[in-house]
Amino acid sequence: MEAAAGERSNLAGVRHILLVLSGKGGVGKSTISTELALSLRHRGKKVGILDVDLCGPSIPRMFRLQDSDVHQCDSGWVPVFVDQDKSISLMSIGFLLEKPDDAVVWRGPKKNALIKQFVADVAWGDLDFLIVDTPPGTSDEHISTVEALRPYKPLGAILVTTPQAVSVGDVRRELTFCKKTGLRVLGIVENMSGFVCPHCSECTNIFSKGGGEELAKHAGIPFLGCVPLDPQLSQSLEEGRDFIQEFPKSSAFPALAHIAQQILDGASQRSS
Repeated sequence: MEAAAGERSNLAGVRHILLVLSGKGGVGKSTISTELALSLRHRGKKVGILDVDLCGPSIPRMFRLQDSDVHQCDSGWVPVFVDQDKSISLMSIGFLLEKPDDAVVWRGPKKNALIKQFVADVAWGDLDFLIVDTPPGTSDEHISTVEALRPYKPLGAILVTTPQAVSVGDVRRELTFCKKTGLRVLGIVENMSGFVCPHCSECTNIFSKGGGEELAKHAGIPFLGCVPLDPQLSQSLEEGRDFIQEFPKSSAFPALAHIAQQILDGASQRSS
């Protein structure tokens, strides 16, 4: 990772930066960010998650760390660590609110200033991957995030969609955003792609199927995989548990592991 000109940056020790994007809300960006971080950790990688969804920060809750505080050091803000090994570190506005139910009622300039501060002032240390969990859309926060990270040459973006046409249409606009801002698209993930019955293993396509894969084919970008609806995955996120470690026989596990492997492969190709 190349530091910006001048003094050593807090991102100088970060090897690869990934953005998780979607034009649609509620498609599971935070879920994919969380499970990707856990998958990478189980492959021996040190991972950070930067949550720039200022109005709906989910990352602290998904790791059951919503009561944690951020502390200062000489280099800036110290991220919140998930475990004693410091293998996953987090930063989110959720750690800075006085009460978890406080609303962030800010105009664009104040949001943009905090995003720039998150990028510049969090002391991540050495990381293999920094995953940036973004809000839905293609507006101020996204432009500020991409511009602030541009000097550090992000590895690229993962686009998350659900199978139905309305979500795929919004993600198509996100693809246009990536092209206009020069952000490489690593691939598309189709989340909530079918529900596998835990009793009979039959798959029911509640939200139809194949929209994300069809979009990837049409746009000429990689399709990273389908992640099915899984009650065990939902339960682990609600309780802040490590799904990757606890539910290796789940229907969602191989899909998430495959996505993580493709990201590792892409990162190693870029490094070589």
